[in-house]
Amino acid sequence: MSVRVRFAPSPTGNLHVGSARTALFNWLFARHHKGTFILRIEDTDQKRSNPEFLKDIDASLEFLGIKADEGPYFQSQRAALYQEHVQRLLKAGTAVQQEGAVVFPVAPKPVTFTDLLRGDITVDTSLFETLVLMKSDGTPTYNFACVVDDALMQISHVIRGDDHIANTPKQVVLYQALGFPLPAFAHIPLIVGADRARLSKRWGATSVNAYRAVGYLPEAFVNYLALLGWAPGGNRELVPPQELIELFDLAKVRKTAAQFDQRKLDWLNSQYLKQLPVARLADLLAERLLAKGLVQPGYDRAWMERIAALVQDRLRVLEDIEEEHVFFFQDPPQYQDEAVAKFLKQEGVAARLLALRERLSRLPSFEAAAVEEAARGMVAEQQLQSKDLIHPARVAVTGRAVSPPLFETMVVLGKEKVLSRLQYAATTLAAA
Repeated sequence: MSVRVRFAPSPTGNLHVGSARTALFNWLFARHHKGTFILRIEDTDQKRSNPEFLKDIDASLEFLGIKADEGPYFQSQRAALYQEHVQRLLKAGTAVQQEGAVVFPVAPKPVTFTDLLRGDITVDTSLFETLVLMKSDGTPTYNFACVVDDALMQISHVIRGDDHIANTPKQVVLYQALGFPLPAFAHIPLIVGADRARLSKRWGATSVNAYRAVGYLPEAFVNYLALLGWAPGGNRELVPPQELIELFDLAKVRKTAAQFDQRKLDWLNSQYLKQLPVARLADLLAERLLAKGLVQPGYDRAWMERIAALVQDRLRVLEDIEEEHVFFFQDPPQYQDEAVAKFLKQEGVAARLLALRERLSRLPSFEAAAVEEAARGMVAEQQLQSKDLIHPARVAVTGRAVSPPLFETMVVLGKEKVLSRLQYAATTLAAA
């Protein structure tokens, strides 16, 4: 039997991280078995469906590298099919019309289906004595449309969140009534936050778009999503997409809820950032900086690559370039009040900064070794502790108490900017 799976989001909100993980597991399963991945848009609720959310679904799947082999199919365009199959049930007498709707009375009996993760699950149908198939406005209900679509699309495996376990016995009854073969079912555990409740905005971003916007790399985000409830074995954590396809096995999906760990995601992303070629990282950083107006078209590409190389090991997400390292692109930099108070408002700091400026101005070559030699020579001559000069100089040049290595940073900034910032900090911010 060929593998055919589907991902069926509703365009009623931005694509949730949990839904993205469901899409990923379906896609990995299809790719692993050389099967077919189908995209179906469940948009029968026209009041809540929004074209903007459809764009978000498309953009999010593209970001994740998930491409459909078939579709998208839209339920809103399949009304004739639902009518055809509801008429079959009406003619057979197994469904009846009631107050403008079509309902399916369910005989009380146990219904058993096999879940690939949990084994056999039995539910008493007396818990749902009647199923509505078509609402009075002529639109199909979720369970009915889902069964008709999955059957007609020849879905072999229904892989979805375990919040759908309650729907599955209702759908099994409808499969049987319509004479359709049952697909295999696999209900994967939900993603929860630190409080073990379903992942919500309380624990940070919940949409794929929000993570894309702050600069998580798609391969890192896919890697992390795959590890939520599944493990490749061997305690491996960095698993690129192609290897995920080769290793993915539904049997290794855990039955318990997967906790979203922001720190783990940040660590994984930083590892992927460290592995990027510097030229590629420079392009990604420049893209963000251009969008923010922090650099202009025609920027110095070689200079951007030097910045990328300097900050590469310090980045958590791409957004850090405009948050933690914006001093490269603003003149004068934004000075942190706390850093100014702690390191510049001390007696004698202004004189030390001006003395350092004087030494640096005389350097014939503004290279890291020469800059460091000048600074350390001044420390020795004036019998200072290194921190008495290095910390104030860092704040003067970057506006921050923490930065990449100071002397390399100075060189990347360039002699003119460094001298200007030392002058500004000494005469405007520092204590005499």
